[in-house]
Amino acid sequence: MIEALLNYNFLQNAFFSAILASIACGIIGTIIIEKQLVMMSGGIAHTAFGGIGLGYYLGIEPLIGALGFAVLSALGIRRLQHKTHITPEVVLGMFWALGMALGILFIAFTPGYPPDITSYLFGDILTVSRLDLIITIIMNLIIVGTIAVFFNAFKTYLFDEEFAQVIGLPTALLENIIYVLVALTVVVLIRVVGIMLIIALLTAPPSIARQYTYSLHHTMILSIALGIIFCLGGLWVSYVMGIPSGAAIIVIAVATYFIISVIKNPARASHI
Repeated sequence: MIEALLNYNFLQNAFFSAILASIACGIIGTIIIEKQLVMMSGGIAHTAFGGIGLGYYLGIEPLIGALGFAVLSALGIRRLQHKTHITPEVVLGMFWALGMALGILFIAFTPGYPPDITSYLFGDILTVSRLDLIITIIMNLIIVGTIAVFFNAFKTYLFDEEFAQVIGLPTALLENIIYVLVALTVVVLIRVVGIMLIIALLTAPPSIARQYTYSLHHTMILSIALGIIFCLGGLWVSYVMGIPSGAAIIVIAVATYFIISVIKNPARASHI
């Protein structure tokens, strides 16, 4: 595997993509767990499929289309949740289905043979291109830079939103930024584990990390490390066994979560 990594560009792209995806996933996944935004993240991920379809229809990079759809849907979901009386579950359900439907329609209208969208739905880290890697690097720089600059404000907002409002923090702006960062992370993860499996990789590492620490930055760091282990482990299994990389990564991550949960909480596990 190491020799192949040194000789093949596609493995090098996959390796660096796994590292970058783990960084974004560890940071934003921790925020998602703290603010209970798991289903919202799933809604954004599925809405991004509409952008992938639009990208194929317009002849542009599908991930760029996914980025536009993901950001707009994130802001749209947040606005509808706060400005209307529609329940959050209904908003997410509508965006979830609409994004998938638009993606299917755009692909159906694309001239020529329909493209293979399997890697976008279920992930294939071995197909990450140099352009995908560049997009991932840019997304990571935005995510890491934003969190680093506003870390203390995010920390206050995440643990006590009312106190954050009292001391004058712009909580509405912070929430908008979080939703946009979730959208960027979704785009980063699409090529790694696919739209259908994103939620598991966003939640498993921070959920494991929270069993060992309650510190926000420690949880993020441990989540990043776990994400790297899961992604590189899945990459190795995928390369050796010739199986889909996204599925391999998720199986390793979820299995690890359940094993650690049983070890850490044997009494609770016995009642499951």
